[in-house]
Amino acid sequence: MADNVARILVKGRGASLNTASARFDDPAHKADGDWRDAAQLVDGEATAPATTVTIEHPQTIIARNTSPDVPFDHSINPWRGCEHGCIYCFARPTHAYHNLSPGLDFETKLFAKPAAARLLRAELMKPSYRPATIAMGTNTDCWQPAEEHLRISRAVLEVLAEFCHPLGIVTKSNRVLRDLDILAPMAARGLVHVGVSLTTLDPVLARRLEPRAPAPAQRLKAIRTLADAGVPVFALHAPMIPALNDHELERLMEAAVRAGALTASYVPLRLPHEVAPLFRDWLDAHYPARARHVMSLVRSIRDGRDNDPEFGSRMRGTGPYAEMLRARFKAARRRFGLDRRLPPLRTDLFRRPGPEQLPLI
Repeated sequence: MADNVARILVKGRGASLNTASARFDDPAHKADGDWRDAAQLVDGEATAPATTVTIEHPQTIIARNTSPDVPFDHSINPWRGCEHGCIYCFARPTHAYHNLSPGLDFETKLFAKPAAARLLRAELMKPSYRPATIAMGTNTDCWQPAEEHLRISRAVLEVLAEFCHPLGIVTKSNRVLRDLDILAPMAARGLVHVGVSLTTLDPVLARRLEPRAPAPAQRLKAIRTLADAGVPVFALHAPMIPALNDHELERLMEAAVRAGALTASYVPLRLPHEVAPLFRDWLDAHYPARARHVMSLVRSIRDGRDNDPEFGSRMRGTGPYAEMLRARFKAARRRFGLDRRLPPLRTDLFRRPGPEQLPLI
């Protein structure tokens, strides 16, 4: 651990550090945060800082990418930051662009986009717009706790349903079931898939790894409920962390298919930018006896580094350990019947509302 920071385990949070971004020399990052000044230690843990939500006012809402190793090029992120607090989250470094820490700030200082639905409607109404599957939940979880009250993601779903627009969702939250009244009719028309992230079946590891995300049992129930409602569901077993949760891969896949998942995928642990030191510190705090072994295996699949940013290999890993994980996944996928494809999402149903609805814009 760096000399200028001290670890304080924060109850209910994933990161124990709130360090400045190594990529930005911003003096505002030097402070740990006002909450530390008043924090009280209970059994060696700091009382959890409160979550704050700042309203953001973007000009557009659909993000576009040209990454060759992701299955979408349009996405919507109604939120920045995520209260689930997953220590491994590859989106953590985005908080550095707000002059905030990818550590505790990422979990406690959220940004919301209440105008997301209005901006989406305006973009879909443009004559130049051509429908392509929009992904939600690919950066931070759209159904994190604050969504329960602000209902921004639900408003986005309502617009997409109105326009008969195809949608792909990834979430680790059973809160997505709140919107089943929208998702089930969309699924009946071939307009939506939902991916549920299932990382571990161990409730103790889940609480440490993803402290404010719903428990594994709740996610399995979400898969079952979605599947029973006719929504195509896939399970995302990511990240697979060597010597920590990778031994669960086959059990995770079996649990997912029993719950109703049609197919599954996995991604080895990625540690871009500030995520690497945060994850190493988390290992030292929670699994000190195996921290060195875990990081040795991580580097073995990342060409000797903490992270491999190259397209393609970043999602698969390289070397013998990565090959073994890939072989196990393929064998389990065949064994459990998870080698099916999701039904294709339809773009031919896309329509813009008629003139009688224009006053609602």
